[in-house]
Amino acid sequence: MVPLPPVGYPTRWEADVVLRDGGTAHVRPIRPSDADLVAAFHSRQSEESRYLRFFAPMPRLSARDLERFTNVDHVDRVALVATVGEDIVGIARFDAAPVRPGAPRAAEVAFNISDAHQGRGLGSVLLEHLAAAARERGIRRFTADVLPQNAKMIGVFREAGFEVRQGYSDGVLEVSFAIDPTERSVDVMRAREQRAEARSVQALLTPSSVVVVGASRTPGSVGHRLLADVVTGGFTGTVHAVNAEAEAGELLLGVPVLRSVRDLPGPVDLAVVAVPAAAVVPTVTDCASMGVRGLVVVSSGFAETGPEGLALQRELVRIARANGMRVVGPNSYGVVNTDPAVRLNASLYGQVPPAGRFGLFSQSGALAVTVLSSAQRRGLGLSTFVSAGNRADVSGNDLMQFWLDHEGTAAVGLYLESVGNPRKFSRVARTLARKKPVVVVKSGASGFGVPPGHAVRASRAPFEAVDSMLRQAGVIRVENVHQLFDVAQVAVHQPLPEGARVAIVGNSDALGTLAADACVSWGLQVAHGPVAVPPHAGVETFTAALEAAFADPGVDAVVASWVPPTPEPDPAVAAAVARTAAAGAKTTVTCFLGTRAVSAAVAGTAAGPEAAADVPVVPSYPTPEDAVRALAAVVRYAQWRRRDRGHPLAPEGVDLRAARALVEQALAEAPDGLTLGPDPTRALLAAGGIDLLARAEVRSVEEAVEAAQRLGWPVALKTVGEELAGRQDLRGVRLGITNAAALAEAVADMRQVFGRGADVLAVQRMAGLGVPCQVRSTEDPLFGPVVSFGVEGDPLDLMGDVAYRIPPLTDVDVADLVRSVKAAPKLFGHRGAPVLDVEALEDVIARVAVLADALPEVAEMRLSPVLVAERGARVLGAEVTLAPPQGRADPDRRTLPT
Repeated sequence: MVPLPPVGYPTRWEADVVLRDGGTAHVRPIRPSDADLVAAFHSRQSEESRYLRFFAPMPRLSARDLERFTNVDHVDRVALVATVGEDIVGIARFDAAPVRPGAPRAAEVAFNISDAHQGRGLGSVLLEHLAAAARERGIRRFTADVLPQNAKMIGVFREAGFEVRQGYSDGVLEVSFAIDPTERSVDVMRAREQRAEARSVQALLTPSSVVVVGASRTPGSVGHRLLADVVTGGFTGTVHAVNAEAEAGELLLGVPVLRSVRDLPGPVDLAVVAVPAAAVVPTVTDCASMGVRGLVVVSSGFAETGPEGLALQRELVRIARANGMRVVGPNSYGVVNTDPAVRLNASLYGQVPPAGRFGLFSQSGALAVTVLSSAQRRGLGLSTFVSAGNRADVSGNDLMQFWLDHEGTAAVGLYLESVGNPRKFSRVARTLARKKPVVVVKSGASGFGVPPGHAVRASRAPFEAVDSMLRQAGVIRVENVHQLFDVAQVAVHQPLPEGARVAIVGNSDALGTLAADACVSWGLQVAHGPVAVPPHAGVETFTAALEAAFADPGVDAVVASWVPPTPEPDPAVAAAVARTAAAGAKTTVTCFLGTRAVSAAVAGTAAGPEAAADVPVVPSYPTPEDAVRALAAVVRYAQWRRRDRGHPLAPEGVDLRAARALVEQALAEAPDGLTLGPDPTRALLAAGGIDLLARAEVRSVEEAVEAAQRLGWPVALKTVGEELAGRQDLRGVRLGITNAAALAEAVADMRQVFGRGADVLAVQRMAGLGVPCQVRSTEDPLFGPVVSFGVEGDPLDLMGDVAYRIPPLTDVDVADLVRSVKAAPKLFGHRGAPVLDVEALEDVIARVAVLADALPEVAEMRLSPVLVAERGARVLGAEVTLAPPQGRADPDRRTLPT
């Protein structure tokens, strides 16, 4: 039984992690009750390892040593352990050095990694987590004394991406390095994360042995179906079956049946579990004892059923991860790998999909059969398929990490019902999309919530923020499964278009017009045609028209359409399209009106197997609109991929240390959160390099006149408060007031209009003419910081014309944010108006984004209005609300979601 943590125990430092080999471990703070585990860990270490850690032979730890090592205050003395199963396999600790005035706080750090687990990346994982804990405690630098022969530990420090200094004294290397994240250290961490998570998925999809637990004798049952699919699918490895009621020597579908996982002859890579929910956790415990590396849990009855099921699901994942296993499911439809070297069909889909280069992920078990059937019907071959079910562990993020370097996958499709970690999704998807097309169906646009069983933090962000996140990441967003495969057919089988110039060739004027209209609707340029050969024209005439289109240097893509004169499409026409497209080497889509059953013909198989081998597949669609929509999606993706990636935001004059100190001080005085007053707001913005135009809140005419004289005439008079602030539509803003009499008259008029709402008014020096905008950041429980932008007035208030982006941003992201609102032309000289200083506006947005990304305590920061003029952008109003940080889903250390 795991003992309860002591009072003050920082549970937020607990995390499951993926190691270099794809296995998992648990990281947590050390406990006083760990003394026996630490002693056992020390006793298992080699004499050399003990000497490298303690600089002396230490065959055993004394009771005094154990008490000192395991009893820490988690403030100045911190120790973390990594566990696998019940064993401690790694220990990392720091002891804070005495505070020196004016110097950053430092701590001495030490590590000890189990001999049996060397080479799994435990040292680098523990360093990340220990450094994060130290930064929370105000530590900014680590020091360590290391024996020169301890090359592994020196390598951990050097390879982490920190700038390591080292000296030499009395035969010992003295190592020192700052632990604030750097661009290089973050890059190193992300690269390690990708490799580890990819390997963990690889272990699930490329097993050399599989056991089906719950294999049933009853045909048609889930357990029988799973075993049958593994066997008949031609799995190249070893298959085992487990049924609690098995008889001695029993065979099922030719596979020997055992009564328990513990009866297996040796370790097994993958367990496919199809037992009642109540039996799953004991089954997982048995799998752990037999060294199983991964689990696919098809069983239902977990989080989708309510709180008790959720608790059972969490226990399933806890036991699996604690023992080095990843979990697909529960409530999963299964996994598929069509690689001829594996041929794994551990799913409920009876027929192995054709092998291909499309990787597919589905959260919905119910829709898994739909997506697999769609792929089968269209002849779109799959490389791999994973149904995540309740997505308790393995997620779309893990699969994208795997597909990034998977040579057998050319494009990726994801059906998402929820996004548990949007920040990480955005980061991982952007990396993958730079290399391979990523097509996403995201349900939930109607706002009907997260499906039962999906553990997701509540989000306050509008659905538009999800849309913006996907666009920012470069994924191809589609509305349904039908469109998913429409786009996938182009993404997998055709070269990316060089531009948006399209040629249209067919044998029908009507089809040509429909295709041209669709091109205009989807933002493509009709550069050639529409060309329509006579309906009775033969293959030669049609081929000549196609060749002319491909030869046109002003064409990037070709839409070929054909109305078959008979109910069945002519395979000779399909073959001609395929050959001409191959020779032309331009993106090609085709419409054989009213049918999808020409994929094989368009692939060139009508000309025979030998010809087909050298002819690329040309996607076929039943209508020209479907063909053009799919083409347009790939055109936009290709344009995104060619765009300059931009540079991470690093505006000059941002003092994040000062900003953090101000935030921490404010929350120390108001731990439950607060809205900052005018002076702290001005100071926080100043730390970000943002100048807030001075203003004064007044309660009388005399105070208003005094403020105007102090700030300088002319001034503006404004209403304040959440409901009335700056309400020009209600005459809550009076501009250009030049003297005391006019100011007194304006105060009196406002009090007559607003009554008690004008008890407090604001006086501010006039800022000149410009377009008022709003820049805002909110800390969302799911997304983390969400930066939004809009042009104030009717666009924002009446039309909801707001654009969103998820930090961290690049300069390109900021420029795209400003230009993506419908009212953006007002900033760029609309109808003869002057072109405004958009660069200055982008600088303000960049500074807000940097502050928001660095300070999760900033619950909301609203700059309104930001007045954009021909020269400069002035911030006239600001409100900042602080709250205790909720913890971001994508922290600065490697962790698995909880």
